[in-house]
Amino acid sequence: MGRATVADIKGRDFSELDKEAKANTENTNKGSNTNKNRNTTTSDSRGRKNRRRQKKTMVVHPVQRLFDACKDVFAHAGTGFVPPSDKIEQLSALLDEIKPVDVGLSPRMPFFSPQATRRAPTITYLHIHECERFSMGIFCLPPSGVLPLHNHPGMTVFSKLLFGTMHIKSYDWVVGAPSNASAVAEPSQTAQRSEVRMAKVKVDSNLTAPCKTSILYPADGGNMHCFTAVTACAVLDVLGPPYSDLEGRHCTYYLAYPFSKFSGDEQVSIPDEEKDKYAWLQERDKPEDLVVEGALYTGPVIREN
Repeated sequence: MGRATVADIKGRDFSELDKEAKANTENTNKGSNTNKNRNTTTSDSRGRKNRRRQKKTMVVHPVQRLFDACKDVFAHAGTGFVPPSDKIEQLSALLDEIKPVDVGLSPRMPFFSPQATRRAPTITYLHIHECERFSMGIFCLPPSGVLPLHNHPGMTVFSKLLFGTMHIKSYDWVVGAPSNASAVAEPSQTAQRSEVRMAKVKVDSNLTAPCKTSILYPADGGNMHCFTAVTACAVLDVLGPPYSDLEGRHCTYYLAYPFSKFSGDEQVSIPDEEKDKYAWLQERDKPEDLVVEGALYTGPVIREN
């Protein structure tokens, strides 16, 4: 049984007082019609106020609705999990409606300010929630901030641009395409010699808020992507399931090379006019100039129970 609210308690007291008033009226030979009308009007007025208070207590914040939906959608999420289409639409619709103010954000916050530095601008991450099944958080990028090309192994990811303009370039692996073992990236950028794999460009464009939520899947939808802030911007991410080294979901970074950079293989035949839609990707170390700092999430508190 849920805890009784103040409105519930007051409503019950008003009901009891109303019964007592009626009993007293009967015992005093029903009293005057004027007093009865006054009592009825007062009771009705108080009842309406109680109902309005109860409605106010039932309002659920957008972030709470998103959290509750994620608990349902990702209840059995594991590596490779893709929610049913109706659940994907449900989460997308909830994310589409979320605004910066709903998560306590404003473009005037200090971590969105331009940074005078030779290094890549620092990116700020606001942790909202994480469990074994899903995570929720916000990446805050100042102008020219970059989240380098990285993957989301076995994950379904919803990304909602809350404000600003961001360039997104994403790729999916070309299934069945041969690797190119002869290609080697710059030694300073790779931990060891690694093959390059052929990938197809999924998205290469600017997004400006407000816009629809972007979704990527374990094997398509642009599972490997790079975010570049054209202006200061913020992205609310929902990952299901989240990264986990123990379960083999490592975050891997990549270098991207134009398709024409390597000879490829005789088995690969791409028309000249289509070659700009393909690239060679090679694993790399985490970029040295990538700095992501955590900050306190100041939006509405989520009730987990």
